[in-house]
Amino acid sequence: MQFPASELVLNDKNQVYHLGLSPENISDKIILVGDQDRVAMISAFFDSIEHQSQHREFVCHTGMYQGKRISVISTGIGTDNIDITLNELDALVNIDLIKREEKTDKTSLSIVRIGTCGILQPTIPVHSYILSSHAFGLDNVAHFYEIDFTKEESELGSTLQQHLNLPSTIQPYLISASKRLTSQLESDQTHKGITVTSSGFYGPQGRQLRLKNSISGMNELLTSFRSNEQFVSNFEMESSAIFALGRALGHECATICLGVANRPNMEFSKGYEAEMKGLISYVLDRF
Repeated sequence: MQFPASELVLNDKNQVYHLGLSPENISDKIILVGDQDRVAMISAFFDSIEHQSQHREFVCHTGMYQGKRISVISTGIGTDNIDITLNELDALVNIDLIKREEKTDKTSLSIVRIGTCGILQPTIPVHSYILSSHAFGLDNVAHFYEIDFTKEESELGSTLQQHLNLPSTIQPYLISASKRLTSQLESDQTHKGITVTSSGFYGPQGRQLRLKNSISGMNELLTSFRSNEQFVSNFEMESSAIFALGRALGHECATICLGVANRPNMEFSKGYEAEMKGLISYVLDRF
């Protein structure tokens, strides 16, 4: 099967359209960040840099860190950008862009998101490392794809949805992170729990400014949720789509975030550059 120009969109350099990258520009180890400026913050740890590019909000640096070739790519905010990023990264390694045909031999990428998040447990301090065991998606990206959820994911997701009593207009899904990558990142420095991926920063995360929320008490219900020692640890805006699309395409994905706010305690970090550099170093050493 040949992918037509309208489906596999390439630029005039035969690069994937949004990321502006060629296959040789990326490693099979990829760190995703939302913030464009965080790419350079991470690549500053590299021993050498072989590739640097930017197209729109998608910045990419590829280089070597202690013998490991790693790419860092910014995605911008939200699961809509993750839909672009995951599909185009997969195309770079699993589609022949010249022939526009799927490759017979597939490449599985290892993808770790480093981000910031809001903590949903009062006992977890600001600046903690929050490691996602699962992502509970309040977005709709996964609903547009054929995703095979495990029995454990379907049952845990249903239990959480019933606990929240969400309106029928919201159809969440729950999917797990790569157990291998999560195990590599887990230590006594991390807090592991279910990450809620929100489709927005204000109302969808329970914030209210001038516009009144249609759902009340959701954050308190998320904080109180318990099921077989599983609990909800944090809010962020990308992981559900990363885990769902990544696994469906044959890649391994994980997320670790720096908690910059504690929502139950109404606390927000007064500055976290040093703590973020600490998290970056932590991930690079274990990735």
